Amino acid sequence: MSRQRDQDGGGTITSVRDVPCCKIENFVLAADFDDTDEFFKKKAEKELRETPEVVQQALKDIKVLIQDEPELTLPEDDEFYQKFLRPCKWYPKSTYELLKRFYKFRANHPRYCDNLLPSKEKKVLSSEILVPLPDRTPNGCRVLLINAGKKWNPKQVSIDEIFRSVMLSLDAAMAEPKTQIAGVHVILNMEGLTLRHVTHFTPTFAATMTEWVQRCLPCRLKGIHIVNQPFIFNMLFAIFKPFLLEKTQKRLHFHGTDRDSLISHLSAKSVPTDLGGEMVLPKVPIGEGICEYFCWFEKEFEASNKCGYRPGTRR
Repeated sequence: MSRQRDQDGGGTITSVRDVPCCKIENFVLAADFDDTDEFFKKKAEKELRETPEVVQQALKDIKVLIQDEPELTLPEDDEFYQKFLRPCKWYPKSTYELLKRFYKFRANHPRYCDNLLPSKEKKVLSSEILVPLPDRTPNGCRVLLINAGKKWNPKQVSIDEIFRSVMLSLDAAMAEPKTQIAGVHVILNMEGLTLRHVTHFTPTFAATMTEWVQRCLPCRLKGIHIVNQPFIFNMLFAIFKPFLLEKTQKRLHFHGTDRDSLISHLSAKSVPTDLGGEMVLPKVPIGEGICEYFCWFEKEFEASNKCGYRPGTRR
């Protein structure tokens, strides 16, 4: 099946064999479900203990362990379980605990997790607050750019909506086997951050978001890169810092306007030119195209929303 739709600014959304691809000028964002790449196979074996024998045993063991959670509804297919097994390096017991934390979070935080669909979050996805960058780093990582300053009008987009869209973005990325193996870098562009932005962050929100990132997210989060942060960012970081684990703090990198520092962690090819890299982003708006790209995953998210603990289950 294929579909093509003209977008504002000369962009198109196409699909070949149900694989979505967003093309706007030189910006080409394509889902990548290929799992035969030799580079990633070697990386998985070296970093994740991923061999046919380990995989076979881990899949068998996790399905046995999950039987101890009869109130937890999950699919049977191996692709679902590998998304959780890979960040746990194929250790079934660790994966079992991650699965329980992930779905308990969903059940305990309906404000952020109920009815989580791209069609419900179009306002954020089309705003260019979140921009999945098209090129991976040399290590194979996906890069998600979050413009949390001048692109964000709190009167139009709430902090809850941004959090929900971050969940959607990382869930979509983790559908890719290569991203499951290599992981994700996040760039937080704080240019234009003001007090009116900071006032929307509360300790309760910070505790909830850090719980999800640190304990529930089935993703190899390789780095969080803060760029262009103004002085007032210190006030924002003070809200989050008490909830950050040592492991997370080691993955935080504060670059400011030091472009070479950011490039040294990611590479010039995978960073936009306005942040010191070589990636030329279109001058025309790309938000609508990015939103349409995510909407290609609507059915997958609908299926995902059916998983979890049954209502009324004690957690």
